[in-house]
Amino acid sequence: MGETIARTMAKWVYSLKFSDIPGEVVEEVKKRIVDTAGVAVGAFNEEPVKISRSIALGTTGSRISSLVWGTLSYASADQAAFTNGCAARYFDFNDTYLSKEALHPSDTIPALVAAAEIVDADGKSLVEGIVAAYEIAARLADSYSVRSRGWDHTVYIGIASAAGAAKILGLDENGIEHAINIATTTGLALRQTRAGELSMWKGCAAAHAARNGLFSALLAWKGMTGPSPVFEGKFGFFKVALCGDKFELAPLGEGGFKVMQTSIKYWPVEYHSMSAVEAALRLREKAGEIKPDDIESVEVETFTVSYKIIVEDPEKWDPKTRETADHSLPYIVAASLLDGRVWLETFKPERFLAEDVRKVMKKTSIRVNPKYDEIYPEGIGNKIRVRLKDGRTLEEESIYPPGHFRNPLDRGGVEAKFNKLLEGLVPEERRREFLGDAWNIENLRRPFEIFRSLSVME
Repeated sequence: MGETIARTMAKWVYSLKFSDIPGEVVEEVKKRIVDTAGVAVGAFNEEPVKISRSIALGTTGSRISSLVWGTLSYASADQAAFTNGCAARYFDFNDTYLSKEALHPSDTIPALVAAAEIVDADGKSLVEGIVAAYEIAARLADSYSVRSRGWDHTVYIGIASAAGAAKILGLDENGIEHAINIATTTGLALRQTRAGELSMWKGCAAAHAARNGLFSALLAWKGMTGPSPVFEGKFGFFKVALCGDKFELAPLGEGGFKVMQTSIKYWPVEYHSMSAVEAALRLREKAGEIKPDDIESVEVETFTVSYKIIVEDPEKWDPKTRETADHSLPYIVAASLLDGRVWLETFKPERFLAEDVRKVMKKTSIRVNPKYDEIYPEGIGNKIRVRLKDGRTLEEESIYPPGHFRNPLDRGGVEAKFNKLLEGLVPEERRREFLGDAWNIENLRRPFEIFRSLSVME
């Protein structure tokens, strides 16, 4: 057997240097740090975040500690990474990468910031770790769809977090490989997280994977070895997780760094519905105010991956939790048409349980258009056609919504989202302080300290 997949990853991660990373890639990393901080601290008062924070703060005093975002308190590094990761993911508002597997690479950032705190790493080291984690997560997603085997995409987040954290911790090739081996062995997660009626765990599963990746790297940092070959072995990933299937790891670094092909969310919805929101809001702008009784029918054309994830389960047509609602294409379209806007309040129970949206959902049909399958994953095609009782038929299509890597947000767009999320939670002066530091992250001696600016007002 030639070089193992884990060794290939470790060699590439170890060899990555800040000087190899182009300026435009560093800029995109900064945007994602800002975006992740905004969505995380914005979720400070949400129930799953409060639950995980209460556990993390019980570990205050640990010698290996990290900041719990939104506070000035510290917790054990793995618990802080979990809590911050839950916050970053809860609103389903952090960035996305689409390929054979769809995932959210910024789920790794809280764990990587924690790793930087542990070893007092500088800004360049943090950027290296983030670029490495994004690369591993995305190339794994390019290689195989684990959801086809009933595993959650967070399997890849755990592996990527281990690799990125090991890079920041300063491990050599062997140490990085052991971190990857431990994380892969221990990190399998069931796709049931995203099937049927979705629970709070939908927003916490990636945080658990990233926490496990960080813990795996910490073990390797202290000398723990991991089972090898973890992908190709007798009871390895290919044999057990993929039922004998194999994949060739997509070449790392080939054609540029993958962070450039990730997309920042413009609305807080499951990413495959992002273009449906844009189409629905354009349509609403054309039609003016729409009431349920004005609508004869709503027809949506989407693509297969979208249909399987956010349409086909019966629960997606009758959402009873926030987590199901933001993964329900029928609901998202109905709310967009009626309200003319989509924001955090769209996913409160009083909205997704309301009679008016339920009435529109009953008039809605959704089918797969093979044309959009051909476009995916480069684009996410959704078309909406509304027939009104006054005789009008209105239609809109979107493929590259705002924030898509082919239609990216500039700094101003990222800052606008950040400020909107944190208004009323963090004073404007401290938000400006954080942004000034974040846009200069590569030059900071202790980059993790910038998150202290985002402590939430009592």
